[in-house]
This record gives sequence, structure tokens and C-alpha cells, in this order.
Amino acid sequence: MKVTREDINAGTAILKVHVSQEDYQTKVNYTLEKQRKRAKSPGFRPGKTPISVIQKQFGRAILAEELNKIVNDALSKFIFDEKIEILGNPIPTTDLEVIGDFNNPSDFEFPFEIGLKPVVDIKLSSKDKFDFVKVKIDDTLIGKQIDDLRRRYGKLVASEKVGESDMILGQFLELNEDDSIKEHGILNSSTISMEFVEDAKTKANFLGKVVGDKVIVNPAHVSRGGKDTAAMLAIKEEDLPNISNKFQLTINEIRHMELADLTQDLFDKLFGEGAINSEKELKDRISVDLERMFENDSDKMLTNAVYLSLLENTIVELPREFLKRWIQVSNEKPITLEEIESQFDNYEKGMKWQLIQGEIFKTNNLKLDQKEVVEFTKGLLINQYAQYGMPAPDDKELQKSAIDVLSKKEESAQIYDMIAEVKLTEYFKATVKLDEKYVSYDEFVAIAAN
Repeated sequence: MKVTREDINAGTAILKVHVSQEDYQTKVNYTLEKQRKRAKSPGFRPGKTPISVIQKQFGRAILAEELNKIVNDALSKFIFDEKIEILGNPIPTTDLEVIGDFNNPSDFEFPFEIGLKPVVDIKLSSKDKFDFVKVKIDDTLIGKQIDDLRRRYGKLVASEKVGESDMILGQFLELNEDDSIKEHGILNSSTISMEFVEDAKTKANFLGKVVGDKVIVNPAHVSRGGKDTAAMLAIKEEDLPNISNKFQLTINEIRHMELADLTQDLFDKLFGEGAINSEKELKDRISVDLERMFENDSDKMLTNAVYLSLLENTIVELPREFLKRWIQVSNEKPITLEEIESQFDNYEKGMKWQLIQGEIFKTNNLKLDQKEVVEFTKGLLINQYAQYGMPAPDDKELQKSAIDVLSKKEESAQIYDMIAEVKLTEYFKATVKLDEKYVSYDEFVAIAAN
């Protein structure tokens, strides 16, 4: 048995697996004999069926199975021994046919096509300059964060008039276009928060209103998206297109959030006893926390910018036609070439990025150490416990939970991707020139959204 290689072009090659009868006959005969021993054929005692009958019934299938094993093993060994870096897996050729006769088996030749990994030249250095956008932590932003913390420990109190950030409890009644009450329309009591009403005209209509006042309103203007609108009206989201955009809201209650006082008791609740002892210390702590929080977003924005630049400027010649056929052959469900064509640009972009990322990891000796992966996973679990206000278990239990998470294919893949992104970000920050730019919080959000 031997494998020969014939390069078709820079991106593909043909591997021909030559199998002689000596390579498979002994194993085929052994399998036929095993089949004979357990065969129960009419007219013959169990295990005494003539081998010629067994050959006629099962010979072709057994031969095909054995040849499949031999060919796959030969391909894997050849690719490994010759250090061939391939894309996907070998697939049967369309132009060349298998040489050999399954009805009169002797020597066989099986041709396969392989996609060759292209050379990827990453041109990234300190000559490449990228914006590193950071949030300007000013008094306004710190004050807003302090108000949010005070609100968390504040209390709702009754209010006479609707203010900028009050909560309104009222009854929604569906109307017709002429403002008359819609027969069999929606009637539901719910709440709206003035803080999240973005439509200026709607907000102005509510400000200063008192209990008992009625306001005609579009439900979409006092909610945050379709799901919130549907929940507010107690209907299904898919029914929203069928309802009126005019509702009468009768104000039944007005609640105002009374912020918690900036006292030592609040400081202790927020950060632990004695950690913060003055308003100045509170502002300093919040400033540091905000910087740390936004730094992660700044890193993501930088990584995305470098990612887009590398995709645009790195030449990666992929064997497109081979990859299309490989997708079709290897897909679990039947898929047409037309369907592949419609999605291929995104697939090609993903493949290109995988190759770029792989080359960066290889040339810079970046590795994902198993111990590091487990520790990272433990950190994720600790954060999850903290979000629910629960203490993390001891390290032994945490280790067990982390390993359990990593044993799940999808979750493990997500975690490896997260660590890979962290390592790429560190590499980018150490390699390119960073042009730090400080912007306001609103500008930062707008840039991040693009």
C-alpha cells in the first residue's frame, strides 16, 4: 500500500491511495470467518454455512468496510508523516474514479482531493497605529453612578405630580383613531418609568400631571421595545401589529424614588464595613471601578479594529471551490451548492480569521494551558455566584464545577474563545501603537455601537 501526491494548484492536491490485495485480504477473510461462525442459514447447521455463501451475502460490504478503514488510516498517516497542513478533510474527487472491481477484487486506487493551508503573512507592528478609546471619568459620570447606587438602596414614596424620573401606575385603555374607546379593546393596569421615556413630546405630556389625569399615549413611546410593550399591555408580542397606537392612560398613582442618604451606613452596605469612610473616598473608589469596567470595553473595541484591519489587509488565498464541495460533503444535513454560495462569504471570512489567528498564536508562541483554562473558568463561576449575591464554594468544589463545565462541548468552546480573545488583545496592545483618545460616556457608547 502506498499514497502518492499530485499538486493541482497552490491550493489543492490529489492524494491517491494504492491498495493491493495483500493489504486487505487477510482481514477480510478473518471477518468473513467470524460472520460464518455466527450465521444461521436455511439448510445448514449454525456455524457450518459454506464460506462461499457467506462471501456472496456479506463479502462486498465487508470488503468495502475494510477498505474504508485502510484508506482512512493511510491518508491520516501520510498527511501526518509529510507534515501537510490541510483545510477541512480529504474528500473524494469528482474528476477521477476509483480504480478496482468490488465484484472481482484485486488492487484498488482511491483518489482524494485535499485543500492546502495557504501561507499567511501577518504584517502587524508598532508602525500600525490604532485608536484606543477610553471614557473620560468626569464628575458628571461619577455623580450619575452615585445616584444609581443611592437609588438601589432608596425607597419609593408617593408624589403629587409626575417628575422626570418618577414611576406611574395607571390603567391603559385602547382607543380608536378618533379617540373613542375601542369596543373589546385592551384594558390593563401597568406601570411606566419616566426615566426610560425617550420620546420628548410624550415625556412633556406627562410632566406635571397628577393622580386622576388622563393622557393619550402610544404604548411604544413609554416602553423599551416589543417585549416590554407586550408585557405592559398583557398581550403576546406577535399581536402588537394588530393593536391601536392610541391608548388612554389614567394615572392612579405616582411614585417618586427617594435616594438613600450618603451616610456611613450606605458606604458599608455598598463596599463592606470601613472600606469607604467619606464622600471623597466614595468618588475615588467609583472612579477606579469605572475605569476598570470601561477598560474591558476599550480592549474589545481595539481588538475589533485590529481584527477588521487584518481581515482587510492580510492576503489569504483560499481554495474556494474545494471548500464549497467540502462543506457540502461534510455537512450533517443535505445542502445544495446554491445554499452554500449564499452563505460562503461569511464562511470564507470566518475561515480566513481562523487562519490569521492561528498564525498569530503559532508565531508568537501563544498557548492555552489547561491549568489556565480551568482557573479562568473558576473565575467565571465566582462572578456568577457574586451576581446572585451568593458566596463561592470552596476551591475543591469550584474546581469540580469548572471541570464539569469544560466537559460540555459548547460551553468549553465558548470559554476557549474567550481566553483566546484575551490573549489576542494582550498581543495587540503590546505590538501596535496605541493612540489613546478620551471621550465622553455618550460618545463612547456611540463608537462601541458602530
